[in-house]
Amino acid sequence: MFKKDIEAEAEGILQVANLMCVAIRTAPRARGIDNIATAVVVGKDREKLADKMKEIGERMKSETFTRDAENVRKCHAVVLAGTRYKALGLRICGLCAFKDCAELEKNRGVCVFNPGDLGIALGSAVSVASAHHVDNRLMYTAGYAALELKLLGEDIKLALGIPLSATGKNIFFDRK
Repeated sequence: MFKKDIEAEAEGILQVANLMCVAIRTAPRARGIDNIATAVVVGKDREKLADKMKEIGERMKSETFTRDAENVRKCHAVVLAGTRYKALGLRICGLCAFKDCAELEKNRGVCVFNPGDLGIALGSAVSVASAHHVDNRLMYTAGYAALELKLLGEDIKLALGIPLSATGKNIFFDRK
């Protein structure tokens, strides 16, 4: 079977995106509790994500969202990772500034381990992309738009996106 370079590269990026989701899933977590969700966004859904980012940029008067929307439009795929806000049920902690997990939940606070676990998982994911020479960049803008679109579900409260590209020049760093 003969594959042209663009087709082979796009297929390779999807394989790496799937491996990134595996890395996210298997990354260490506080108490081993998994509050993380992932998705790979391609095709029309990637366009919807870029459109939402552009719309947010216009609504919020943010050039960052508009610029990043163009990167998402040009890339092959976007890996999304997000976390639920859920207390871990620790008896002694208080890192969230509440007395205990029960008080945290009563006040609808954020357990410090939720975003921490997400950060560790994202680090694992971008290391997979890097190991396979796939250009990538963490984008809070893509995660923000994904939350508005509810791409990871209703219960996900914090998300980031990692757009992926394989071109002769990294599209995520030589930007306006």
